Amino acid sequence: MEELKKVIEAAWENRSLLAEDLTIRAIEATIEALDKGRVRVAEPHADGWKVNDWIKKAVILYFPLRKMETMEVGMFEFHDKIPLKRDFASQQVRVVPHAIARYGAFLDRGVVLMPSYVNIGAHIGKNTMVDTWATVGSCAQIGNEVHLSGGVGIGGVLEPVQAAPVIIEDNAFIGSRCIVVEGVRVGRAAVLGANVVLTQSTRIIDVSEKEAVEYKGYVPPGSVVIPGTFPKKFPAGEYQVSCALIIGKRKASTDMKTSLNEALREFNVDV
Repeated sequence: MEELKKVIEAAWENRSLLAEDLTIRAIEATIEALDKGRVRVAEPHADGWKVNDWIKKAVILYFPLRKMETMEVGMFEFHDKIPLKRDFASQQVRVVPHAIARYGAFLDRGVVLMPSYVNIGAHIGKNTMVDTWATVGSCAQIGNEVHLSGGVGIGGVLEPVQAAPVIIEDNAFIGSRCIVVEGVRVGRAAVLGANVVLTQSTRIIDVSEKEAVEYKGYVPPGSVVIPGTFPKKFPAGEYQVSCALIIGKRKASTDMKTSLNEALREFNVDV
């Protein structure tokens, strides 16, 4: 991997190297490693998460190497540069028509894709459900045993290359029509109620204790989150602005599904 990294870093600084066979082979080998889960754009680290920005660079450099191609699946026709992921049976992944995953996305065993979309560079952990019309953007990192409900939008972050992608950690539950973008990290076992929108500028306010605690770009592990508003003054008057409210914590449990159901009932959260 260090040799691949050196070649890709050189091509990033000098795009004329994209014409050389060594560079082409290095980029293609990196994308194949992404597709097979041997490397990933970001990975857990002692201090949180480490971004492997050279892999992002490989994804960006892969596009100019590819030519537009027409792909036909029965009566459906596609015209694109990136091939579709294939051979799901050997990967023990369930893919329901019309789910699409691009080559260069990794799906671990037990993943279920309802009609949905997974972009290049994404990493989806074991036994995760990507429900109907959910989208997983380029380079997003989705943990094990996660549930992305219907219509969820997980943003992609390719540039700037040093920026962290959206990260959804193990056992999180993302409710219907939630949007998580701009490199926001949702901690392990957190629950987002329906229609929560999280960006880097969204105020995430823990109101579960006597004193409010505010976060940005991060939902702590086990948090139960619902949409909220707060008053903000503008030249034209005072208006309500969207935020996200942490209203409690999931209880520790060896049976995460039982724990989730208890949290939903206890806090009356719509998902």
